[in-house]
Amino acid sequence: MRALQFSEYGPSDVLRVADAPEPHAGPGQIRVKVLASGVTPGDWYLRSGRFRDRLPIPLPHIPGVDAAGVVDEAGAGVTGVRPGDEVFGMTDLARLGGANAGYAVLTLWAPKPAAWSWTTAGGAAANIETATRVLDLLGVREGTTLLLEGAAGGVGTMAVQLAAARGATVIGTASTRNHDFLAGLGATPTTYGPGLAGRVADLAPGGVDAVFDCAGSGSLPDLVALAGGPARVVTIADLDAAAHGVHQSRTGGGQGADPQSAGALDAAVRLAGQGRLTVPVAAVFPLAEAAAAHELSESGHARGKIVLTP
Repeated sequence: MRALQFSEYGPSDVLRVADAPEPHAGPGQIRVKVLASGVTPGDWYLRSGRFRDRLPIPLPHIPGVDAAGVVDEAGAGVTGVRPGDEVFGMTDLARLGGANAGYAVLTLWAPKPAAWSWTTAGGAAANIETATRVLDLLGVREGTTLLLEGAAGGVGTMAVQLAAARGATVIGTASTRNHDFLAGLGATPTTYGPGLAGRVADLAPGGVDAVFDCAGSGSLPDLVALAGGPARVVTIADLDAAAHGVHQSRTGGGQGADPQSAGALDAAVRLAGQGRLTVPVAAVFPLAEAAAAHELSESGHARGKIVLTP
């Protein structure tokens, strides 16, 4: 099969589309013919070598942790799905990749909502799982006031909608050009940066109950102060979290398809069927132009998810 790969760490130009062995579904897994797959910040963190000491990977490496496609193999013990079914889901995160290819093995999946295109579904799973996990960690529910730093990105756009569906009030930070976009998703928008505390106080005179940092922009001291303590803040993007007493939750979650993660995708399918969950797509690139996709992700200016097609 053809797959996106890198054989050395470095800038985006180390990416190549080349032949790779086809994977096969093991116990509890399915294989799909990939029709769309996502690009996450973790993909270019790995490619750049930023995590080479913390998360060593065998090279060559196929990036990508979420994909959508048509099932063509089901492993031992798999029930409720069969070849020909249309699904979206995630790879085994112990591998830290494998989705940006002609075929991908998924350990977590759900039926593709009829209202979603293939590109929409291809970029959905990892952001849904991450957003749901962090909202659970923060105890976001009806009546919660949530501050979401970096709300216009892939995880942020999912977190806005999922928190709003729980009955929470969401204040989302983004550049001014994205304010109308965020309001359309269910957030009250404001700008990030100096003066954030005053702007949030104007929008939430009673304060905020929880803070979800998707940006990793160095704002954790301010976010901790706004939340009233580090226990009410979770980041997925700031590597200095421990220095501020803040919990860092890895994008894409833990390894394998635990029941809670599976429930996150099933809940998303229900919301999509009700017209209450969309997946904003920032851009779609063919696999051969993956370097440009990685560069857009690195820029930090993508509004929503970046998706690759075969």
